[in-house]
Amino acid sequence: MTKLDLPNYKDQSHEVKARFDDLKQRDVILDVKHLGKIFDSAKGPVTALEDINLQVHRREFVTVIGPSGCGKSTLIRTLAGLESATSGEVLLEGASVNGPGPDRGMVFQGYTLFPWLTVKKNVLFGLRNQGVSAAEAESEALEWINLVGLEEFGEVYPDQLSGGMKQRVAIARALAAKPRILLMDEPFGALDAQTRSKMQAYLLEIWKHIDITILFITHDLDEAIYLADRILVLDAHPGRVSELIEVPVSRPRTQDQLLQPEFLAARQRLDELIHPPEPGEEEAGKLNMLRFAKVGEEVQSQN
Repeated sequence: MTKLDLPNYKDQSHEVKARFDDLKQRDVILDVKHLGKIFDSAKGPVTALEDINLQVHRREFVTVIGPSGCGKSTLIRTLAGLESATSGEVLLEGASVNGPGPDRGMVFQGYTLFPWLTVKKNVLFGLRNQGVSAAEAESEALEWINLVGLEEFGEVYPDQLSGGMKQRVAIARALAAKPRILLMDEPFGALDAQTRSKMQAYLLEIWKHIDITILFITHDLDEAIYLADRILVLDAHPGRVSELIEVPVSRPRTQDQLLQPEFLAARQRLDELIHPPEPGEEEAGKLNMLRFAKVGEEVQSQN
C-alpha cells in the first residue's frame, strides 16, 4: 500500500508554532529523569521501563502510546507513586515523588466508584479526607459535578449511570482534590465509539476551564492525536522513548480535523512507529484465494 501524499508531520502552521513557543515557556510540572523499572519474575528480572526522560509543562496535555508490553501502565503507576522506580527519579514541581499524594489525581479504565455512595458522596469522599469542612466540601462537590454536566444526578447511585457518566464522576472526584496533574490510564477504553467521542470532547472542555496538566495513556492513535499537545511514543521490551511528537493540529479540536492533512500526517507517523512492517509482510498479507466457482465459469472482476 502506498503512503498518502501528506505534509511532513513536523511541519507547523504559525498558529501551532506560536502555541508551542508559549507552552515551552511555562513552568515544568512533571520532570521524569532516567526512569527505569525492573520486575522480578520466575524467569528472572524483566525490564519494563528503561531510561525514560520527559518534561511536562503546566497545563500541557500529553498522551502516551505504544505497542502492548511497552510499559504504559507501569509508567503512569510509577508517576502516581503506586509503583517504586528501580532507577532514576520523578519530580513534581521540583519535589521527589515517593508514594501517592493529593498532588496527583488518577482515573483508571475501571470506574473505581464506591457503588454504595451517590454521585455527590463519591465526589465528596476525596474532599472530606482532606479535612475540608462539611459545608465547604458539599459546595465544592456540587461545583465539580456541575462542571462535568451531571448536576441533575447528584443523588443517583453509580449503577444507575451509563459508562460515560460514571467516568465523568470519576474525573470530578479526581479533580475535586485539586491535583497539580491528572494521570489517566485508558479511561475511555471500555466505552463504545460514540460515547468515547463525547467523553473526549467533555475532557477537553474541562481541561480548557481549569488549571490542570494531563498525562493520558491510550492505545488509540486518533485519540492520542486528538487530545494531545505532545505524544510520547514508547517502544516495547523494554519500554523506552521512541519519539516525542508535537501534534501539528490547531486548537480548539473538532472531529472534522480527523481528516485534515496535518492530522493524517501525525497518524501516519504514529502508525510507522507502533506498527512497523515486518520483512515480507506485504507478501504474507496477500490472500491465497481458493476457487469456489466451477472451472470454466466466469467470475466478474470486482476491481
